[in-house]
Formats: sequence, C-alpha cells, structure tokens
Amino acid sequence: MDTIVICSGGLDSVSLAHRVAGEGRLLSLLSFDYGQRHVKEVEFAALCAQRLGVAHKVLDIRAIGEGLSGSALTDDIDVPDGHYEEASMQLTVVPNRNAIMLSIAFGMAVAVRAKRVAAAVHGGDHFIYPDCRPGFIHAFQVMQNHALEGYADVTLYVPYVEGSKADIVVDGARNGTPFEQTWSCYKGGAVHCGRCGTCVERREAFDLAGIKDPTDYADDTFWHEAIAGGREG
Repeated sequence: MDTIVICSGGLDSVSLAHRVAGEGRLLSLLSFDYGQRHVKEVEFAALCAQRLGVAHKVLDIRAIGEGLSGSALTDDIDVPDGHYEEASMQLTVVPNRNAIMLSIAFGMAVAVRAKRVAAAVHGGDHFIYPDCRPGFIHAFQVMQNHALEGYADVTLYVPYVEGSKADIVVDGARNGTPFEQTWSCYKGGAVHCGRCGTCVERREAFDLAGIKDPTDYADDTFWHEAIAGGREG
C-alpha cells in the first residue's frame, strides 16, 4: 500500500479512493479544512476511510484559506446557481487551492514513504478551474521531481484528468462506491441543494452514465434548465 488519496468526501474523490483500494494500493486518506462553507464534506471522507479500513488525516489550513479571499466557497458571497460552464461559476474558484493541497500532500507522502499521491481532478473541471487542467498537472509533477530530486520519488496519480464526471460515476459503480455516502453540494445544507454547479454536474453525470442517482436534492428539476443554459452559453 503506497498511495495517499486526497479525499474531500465528494463523489469524485471517494470514487477514486475505492478505485485505489481495489488496486490494493490505498495507504490513507487526506482531507483539508480550508474554511469552506461545505466543510461537512469531510465527514463523508471520514466515512470512506472507516469503510475502507485506512487512516484519515484532516489538516486544518483555515488560516491559509482566510488569505485566499474572493471565493464563494470561503467568503460571505452567495454560491451561484447554474451550470459549470456559466461565467458566474468563476466565483467558486479558490486561488491555488489544488497547488497548495498537492504540495502539502507530497510532503506528507515523502514523510511516510508513500509512492503516489492521488487526486480526483477531471475533465469537467477544466473549464472553470485552472489547477485541474492537464497542463497544471504535468507542470506540478515536473516541479515536484525537481523539489525531491535525489531524495524521494513520488508520482501524482490522476486517472480521471481526461475523463468526464459521468466516467467517474461509471468507475465508481464498478468499484462499489456508495454514492449516497458522498457529498458534492457547495452550499452545505441539510441535503444537496440541486441548484449549485456541483449539484447540477452531479445530477447530469448520473443521467449520462445511465446509473440511478441515490442523492436527495432539495430541487430535483432545476438541473434540466441549468444544463440547457450552460450549453447555450
């Protein structure tokens, strides 16, 4: 077992954890509290770790998050409703979030002699999040190769980087992911709102994958309108 999975508790990262566990390489899960309003997602990461029988570390980096102002995920700004391909979703960008988390994860991987850090970035994130794109992933690996040269060899494992959210649903189902025990909604309410970008993307992914969505949404119909608007935009 040689892989640390960065696990938020969302559908993507929990599916990735189950995939890595299926490979027999899951060492532990790593989550971050950066002051996100939907921090309840970390509870679902803890459930995943318990289910898979591995250690789960939650790092408190809220002090860092306070300095990454301007995002609807960390500031007193309303989370926008709609499709990820709408310009309003720029409000959900947390500057350098993945770069920061990956840097910490690589350092921790070296400390415990892990060989891989796994992250669930995927093709659906490319439009809105710069640090989910293949160019960033490649550059980050090159940077880490230099940072650890002669000391350690850690690989960034991103099997979904060129795939879609629907592909992740298919892969998650293949690896026995209990989707009802994952959290996506950026608003962090009692149930998924059904209107924010992550809820719309989640609902659409299950539909495209042809797999029943077990999620309870406060608004179960808005996604149709949001997808139409996003595609037209």
